[in-house]
Amino acid sequence: MAETAAALRTVAHNVRAARTRAGLSLEELGRRAQVSKGALVALEKAQGNPNLATLVRLADTLGLPVSALMQGPPEGRVRVVAADAVAPLWTGERGSEARLMLTTSGPAPVEVWRWRLEPGEEYPSHPHQAGVVETISVTAGRMTLLVDGREHAVAAGQTATFDGSASHTYRGAGTETCHLVMTVHLPPGPGMRDPVLAPTVEASRR
Repeated sequence: MAETAAALRTVAHNVRAARTRAGLSLEELGRRAQVSKGALVALEKAQGNPNLATLVRLADTLGLPVSALMQGPPEGRVRVVAADAVAPLWTGERGSEARLMLTTSGPAPVEVWRWRLEPGEEYPSHPHQAGVVETISVTAGRMTLLVDGREHAVAAGQTATFDGSASHTYRGAGTETCHLVMTVHLPPGPGMRDPVLAPTVEASRR
């Protein structure tokens, strides 16, 4: 509980600071990100439990990687991150989950995610800002990737890449759990800060 509260305080501070830098009111940020003003007020007060979709919409609207909304102080030049040390940002009813492991520094950051998709369970992702490229490498099992309504089968040992600004969904396929590593390549921009490994917020179920 203490770790979750600390993570919420970090998110609250970073969202408020990014909104202020962008010169946006709560109403305007909420309109652009399609998040209610009430939810934003609660978030900036370190209340509630924002889910992955909300954090993605806010990050895209503010021109930041998701981890920039959750980052704490820099942890050094080398980061080694264990999967069980990072709380899921999304969990599904059947046991699927998504963990944001870390984000690289630099003008065009790359987010590294670990996903577990149970058979038949899916996550419809919010389309990202223009210039975002996603790469998915399946390490075990198989999945169905839907991009602009078209289905693409991706099995263990295969890698797929696509334009993240398109409508897309990740779905577990077959009879076994699918494990995959996802990278999200973010475009350079004046709003981007050098991100670091961040504390994460415990995800709420869809």
